[in-house]
Amino acid sequence: MVKYLHSMIRVADPEATVAFFKLIGLEEVRRFDSEAGRFTLIFLAAPGQAGLAEVELTYNWPPEDGTAPEEYAGGRNFGHLAYRVENIYETCRKLAEAGHTIHRPPRDGHMAFVKSPDGISVELLQDGHLPPAEPWASMANTGSW
Repeated sequence: MVKYLHSMIRVADPEATVAFFKLIGLEEVRRFDSEAGRFTLIFLAAPGQAGLAEVELTYNWPPEDGTAPEEYAGGRNFGHLAYRVENIYETCRKLAEAGHTIHRPPRDGHMAFVKSPDGISVELLQDGHLPPAEPWASMANTGSW
């Protein structure tokens, strides 16, 4: 069982981006602010498509020290594709055995990141929750995702 969830893009001006997508016909379906992580997630969908096919806007807040905010170039503003999987450990095992690097292992039994052969980040999310398990629980992140 695999279910497409969303595509993520990073944005510099979340309200301007929401306004742009509203012109296309998308609606804001939910928003989440993380004070600890210093980011905002805004999910958009076509009418009646919430939870089926969404666009996730990620706004990384400017640094607290007043330095310039992060800029995205060369496609870095496109974040990832996301898929819900039946068993994240089994899916990651198959990918690793096929020679793919698990860049963010599913240490928590819930989320992992891998890259396609073309370097596109793919987020895997467990349908429900699995308890942390080895070898995944002890694995470090590799590269970027």
